[in-house]
Amino acid sequence: MVDQTDWDLRLGYLIHEVSRLRRMMFDRALSPLGITRSQWWVLAFISRKDGLPQTQLANELDVGKVAVGALIDRLESSGFVIRQADPVDRRIKRVYVTKQAKGFLEKLRKETDKFNAKIVHGIEREQLDSASHALLAMKHNLLAMSDGKLPKGEMQNDEDTTPRAKPRKGRRAA
Repeated sequence: MVDQTDWDLRLGYLIHEVSRLRRMMFDRALSPLGITRSQWWVLAFISRKDGLPQTQLANELDVGKVAVGALIDRLESSGFVIRQADPVDRRIKRVYVTKQAKGFLEKLRKETDKFNAKIVHGIEREQLDSASHALLAMKHNLLAMSDGKLPKGEMQNDEDTTPRAKPRKGRRAA
């Protein structure tokens, strides 16, 4: 039987390592597209909340205003976003995705789907469902430890964390 402390340490290590390796490999997969994970993260967030003030974007992503400003500068120079002054308060800059970005996000989504399919290759759907449920339970337990408050920018809805894996050929989705 495995010692409980060893098991807890191994589980934490595996969660950390899978996350680290996924980020590293995802960066490699995105590099031919000419976008970084940080830029993609901001662009995807803006696409869901188009027209968000730049300051609010920084707050919701829990990133400094200067850092978000630099990311938006790069996205703007690539033609993916535009800044526009708020019609009521000209001091406020709102950030909008461009038509070019919408097309790029569709392409990015396809690449992300391919990437995720490689990650789960050879893993049964039932195992993926069990892992997802276990990680979601851990998330809830961690939130309970922090009075249930998520850091700014974190997803509030559990449906947002539900895996959307496509069934493999010859198999029905569970």
